[in-house]
Amino acid sequence: MSHVGVGPRAVMRSVAFLTAGVLAVPALAGCTSEDPSGKPLAEQDVAAAARTFVSDGGTLRWAVDSVPDTLNAFQSDADATTTRVAQAVLPSMFRMDETGSPVRNPDYLESAEVVDTEPKQVVVYKLNQQAVWSDGREIGAADFAAQWRALSGKDSAYWTARNAGYDRIEKIERGANDLEVKVTFSRPYADWKALFTPLYPKDVTGTPDAFNDGARRALKVSAGPFAVKKVDTKGDQVVLTGNPRWWGEPAKLDQIVLRAVPRDERVSELVAGKLDLAEIDPETADEVGLAAGPRDAATGTPLMGPGGTPAPGAQGRSAAEALRSWAVANGSDDEAAEEEVLAREKRREAEAKARRRQQALSGFEVRKSLEPAYTQLALNGADGPLADERVRRAVARALDREKLAEAVLKPLGLPAEPVGSHLALSGQPAYADGSGALGEQNAKEARALLADAGWVPGGPVKKKDGEEAAGAEKDKKDEEEKDGKDEKKSEGDDDGTYIVGEDDKNKDDKNDDGGNDDADDAKDGADRESGEKHSSGKNTAQGGAPGAYAPKGTAAPAGAAAAPLAKDGKALTLRFVLPSGPGSETLRTVADRITDMLKELGIGTEVTKVPDESYFKDHIAAGEYDLALYSWPASAFPATDARPIYAKPVPAADGSLNVAQNYTRVGTDQVDQLFDRAMTTLDQKEARGLLRKADSRIWAAAGSVPLYQRPQLVAARENLANAGAFGFETPVYEDMGFLKKGAQGSRPSAPATSSSSSSPSS
Repeated sequence: MSHVGVGPRAVMRSVAFLTAGVLAVPALAGCTSEDPSGKPLAEQDVAAAARTFVSDGGTLRWAVDSVPDTLNAFQSDADATTTRVAQAVLPSMFRMDETGSPVRNPDYLESAEVVDTEPKQVVVYKLNQQAVWSDGREIGAADFAAQWRALSGKDSAYWTARNAGYDRIEKIERGANDLEVKVTFSRPYADWKALFTPLYPKDVTGTPDAFNDGARRALKVSAGPFAVKKVDTKGDQVVLTGNPRWWGEPAKLDQIVLRAVPRDERVSELVAGKLDLAEIDPETADEVGLAAGPRDAATGTPLMGPGGTPAPGAQGRSAAEALRSWAVANGSDDEAAEEEVLAREKRREAEAKARRRQQALSGFEVRKSLEPAYTQLALNGADGPLADERVRRAVARALDREKLAEAVLKPLGLPAEPVGSHLALSGQPAYADGSGALGEQNAKEARALLADAGWVPGGPVKKKDGEEAAGAEKDKKDEEEKDGKDEKKSEGDDDGTYIVGEDDKNKDDKNDDGGNDDADDAKDGADRESGEKHSSGKNTAQGGAPGAYAPKGTAAPAGAAAAPLAKDGKALTLRFVLPSGPGSETLRTVADRITDMLKELGIGTEVTKVPDESYFKDHIAAGEYDLALYSWPASAFPATDARPIYAKPVPAADGSLNVAQNYTRVGTDQVDQLFDRAMTTLDQKEARGLLRKADSRIWAAAGSVPLYQRPQLVAARENLANAGAFGFETPVYEDMGFLKKGAQGSRPSAPATSSSSSSPSS
């Protein structure tokens, strides 16, 4: 499934205010005896098999999004394929386990631990004595020191994308012997396990020229189970081959070929037999699942579709339609018969093609899990209506996050739980559901927040030629106050009923032309689920026939659109920017549902679809949006990686605002301080508590709303083992391969999907 997303470890991870001044954060789940981190919602799905059941040899053809512009993971143009290559060919001191936690990689490390904290933090790495670079040189302190100097930020000649953690190192030296590396920090650093993964040879990091250009299209020296054979930009592929100096378990495969294949072309490449492994979208997953289902022994036609539904007939034609076609083709109307005969021939050709396509896909299966990343709704708090925290909170509380998660994940048979944290995912040690700091979905309270901010239903909207609605306007000049805003309320009698659909009938009656003249009246009208109080003073609701009477307090029909909200003559309309590419259908579906949810409060949206290539750079990063959907990857080191995403923007020397990766422009000093404390404490329990407090305050500021963990759907050849939907875990490249005849890989049991009545604990 294609999603727009950004990676903080590859790139580096107007200011809002709190209306209450002091934030009261509800008690976290960590206060109970139950572990709030929970368990991963889905297991990895890789057809796991012991190495003894995997054949030696073969080439794995693996679809990727692009051939990387650089093989240096610490440069700004590194991408997901850069990371994949680095995992296969370079040392990593720590790798991720099934809970997204860092664990020591024994192929490179015998141990790594903090040996001193006073007067300074000291970490000693004891290296595997067999660990060598592909040129035969031992991996040692010189490689660690060269990488530190390159990434410390002290030498601007190195073109680096990030230096977090490396800037806290004071010195690196040889330990008691050549296999020990002693790292002394100038300041305490909790996330020290994030460092030196990957580790490049000193040949790459030793000089600025080597760092900047030496590892962009080639990596001559490596130290993993595989090595880079070539980066073929013309053939759109990267070829990895076994490393003859690898000291660990030998790679089962001879080669891994990473092929750049656009997402909308992958199913054709699978059918053509040119791929063995490819991440795919839900539509392709349906087709692969149908082809892999039980088949009629005589015809080869699938008997059942996904989820046990009967497979449709050829070209979706029913028996009645087929009978009618036969009758026309054999009827007395020669002209109609001739046309039908030709049509039947075309259908037969199409059906034969479809059968061949299904037959080609029958050797694949869909492996699925949840990706270690989540999709969020971003609310730009720089200016416009969303600069008001009350409006942001109202928008956030209008969302039914369970329904949004179900819309994406339930049809795929994956657990549909909303994400409860900005900083971790369920199962990771730092996870706890902090959404209680914002509050659950509540239309009544959302309306109250909007009314308190001055946005009331039914207000007159004055729109001059060429003028945009409130959320779309970028003019930062203050609006002039309307004249005559203090009008008298209607003094007409109210017998406790309202007439549905006739709220404007007497709008010219001088007894009914008054408006609400204080915040309490506006709030009172906005809080009623039955409808909103218009300037006429009458309670109104939609969905009934004009003239129908109902008692005051009768709830409006579910899903009914509310009267548009307005303030100072401007309607509350927010710019919703979305990518337009073929892989973004899911985001657009989610956006449609969010639009409907906001409409129920009277909030309008102005949807703009832009090309994928300009979506992030020209709109999200530039701040040219009010609402947007994009994703962040989960990190095992949130104190380091998440801080740039949620840090309070600060003025730059040229007068602009330095937002780092905080594209919502919403941040607080409190959140920054909590991140800083979490980054310096070496007590893991204390660090988790600080991160959970930071997350609660991020929820309360309502700059972004986590929605759901992204699905990971992978088409894999049925006999391919130890590869597929990896979930949190780092792939083990040397174990990937094709199963021996008769052997089978193990698959996870079907995950239990959440019911509509369930909700995450807060």
